Amino acid sequence: MTQERGPTPLVAKRPMRELLQVGEFSHIYDPGVGEPTPWYINDHCIIRGHDGLWHMFGITHTEPFSPMEERRLAHATSPELTAIPWKKEKFPVTACEEHGEIHLWAPCVIFHEDLYYMYVCVGGRENSAYRIHLLTSTNLRDWERHHANPVIVDGFDARDPHVIRLEDGTWVMYYTATLRPEGGKHIVAACRSNDLIHWSKREVVFIDEEEGTFGGSTESPFVLKRGEYYYLFICNNDRRRGYDATDVYQSRNPFHWNFQDWVGVINAHATEIVRDLDGKWYATHCGWDRGGLYLAPLWWMDGKRSTNGLTEESNVLQTGRGRNHDLH
Repeated sequence: MTQERGPTPLVAKRPMRELLQVGEFSHIYDPGVGEPTPWYINDHCIIRGHDGLWHMFGITHTEPFSPMEERRLAHATSPELTAIPWKKEKFPVTACEEHGEIHLWAPCVIFHEDLYYMYVCVGGRENSAYRIHLLTSTNLRDWERHHANPVIVDGFDARDPHVIRLEDGTWVMYYTATLRPEGGKHIVAACRSNDLIHWSKREVVFIDEEEGTFGGSTESPFVLKRGEYYYLFICNNDRRRGYDATDVYQSRNPFHWNFQDWVGVINAHATEIVRDLDGKWYATHCGWDRGGLYLAPLWWMDGKRSTNGLTEESNVLQTGRGRNHDLH
């Protein structure tokens, strides 16, 4: 927790096997603008609202970093994903002791049937029983806590929820934890749901070689499907490749990845993958001592064809930028 942080990298390294390529990061949001002291953004999410704006929600606090004091979520908006700078909005949620909330970490926001769902880690009295709460909103600005909270209880410091929907309609929440709630090998866990409120007993979908309690090498899990593969992105958090490193794994099974599935690394912290309205892909970057949120173009180098008939590789060679392409 005391390690010094170097300057943010401008260009991510080219991963092995050429499946992903990330370009130059642009600084799109600085939460410290207009403030007397610098602020940071850490684990976050980005969603486009029905108001026509892109919305970012994330961990925030003044520098130096103080994880246990992160009790308010950041909120920023922009009419365009790549616009600079994004607009700072008021804090949308503040931790409430009456609801057993110690801090607010790593929000994930999705939309389903006219309602926005936010999942966020709120801590717990015991690290072996950390809580993930659910809040809902109709407008991405006014949030209400759900009466079913907590929706997940796990350890060690179970956190960083990320929710996707499978083709059969099942919802899956991925989060970081340890093999035993009291500590052990760092893992990515997954729970299933049919209603976004009640979640199944956890399944272990990825086991890291690192052991410990706080932190760990499976933070900020992010999962997406492209073609026949599911891609798992996890943040190293100072293991293996350093603080600014997100490993990428590829599997046909959304409930199983291992080290042999590794296909590359992005030099960025707590990376989220975002697709713009024109079909182009982007990767985010943030973290302590980083000054906010960054965005870089991402190209899939897997040979799949875009809507204009060109492969991603052809697009990069011709224009230096990816063009519109299908998700699958």
